[in-house]
Amino acid sequence: MSVRIELAADSSGYAIPARTHRVEEIIKRSRFITSGAHAPDADAAHTFVQHVRDEFPDATHNCWAFVAGPPGSTTHIGMSDDGEPHGTAGRPMLTTLLHGGVGEIVTVSTRYFGGVKLGTGGLSRAYSGGVKLLLGSLPVEQKVERVLVEVTVTYADVDALQRLMEESDVTVTAEQYGSEVQYSCGVPAWALDSFRGAVADVTRGTGVVREF
Repeated sequence: MSVRIELAADSSGYAIPARTHRVEEIIKRSRFITSGAHAPDADAAHTFVQHVRDEFPDATHNCWAFVAGPPGSTTHIGMSDDGEPHGTAGRPMLTTLLHGGVGEIVTVSTRYFGGVKLGTGGLSRAYSGGVKLLLGSLPVEQKVERVLVEVTVTYADVDALQRLMEESDVTVTAEQYGSEVQYSCGVPAWALDSFRGAVADVTRGTGVVREF
């Protein structure tokens, strides 16, 4: 017997940076280097900003912005113009991130001034454009919020349960074998109720799912 939990299109999590990424462009002789990375929290974002500052200590500016949460969330955000005219760097970068469809992300735009002033509008376009360029080629992966549960089944139902977990994006972190079999699992939060029902189905009502 096979019971599959269907993945809802809007419930599969959200995109986050898979690894550090960087793009570069020259705008009116100024060199703009935009770096991006995963930032699950504000501390991680600030650590990455400092890393880039240390990498480019001679840059004219190291402006930055981050969204340390789901795409579009303004709960944990930050930005800095780093000496550029107020509102011409950090804010355009942040606005672009908030509409970029990627969560938990920090970006740093490193500028080496080339001798030609861009004006406030030109600066805003340059900094937001750098983030757009980064997002356009950024490697991403899906983040799925999980709930930790313990599943207890009889030995007769192990094979059916293992198939169910594999088909339903359930991660197994530990197994314990005694009079029955217990699995410590991470179940996608949106699917917890469905998973309980599926376990009941494949074990004919004998399986137990207990949330930690």
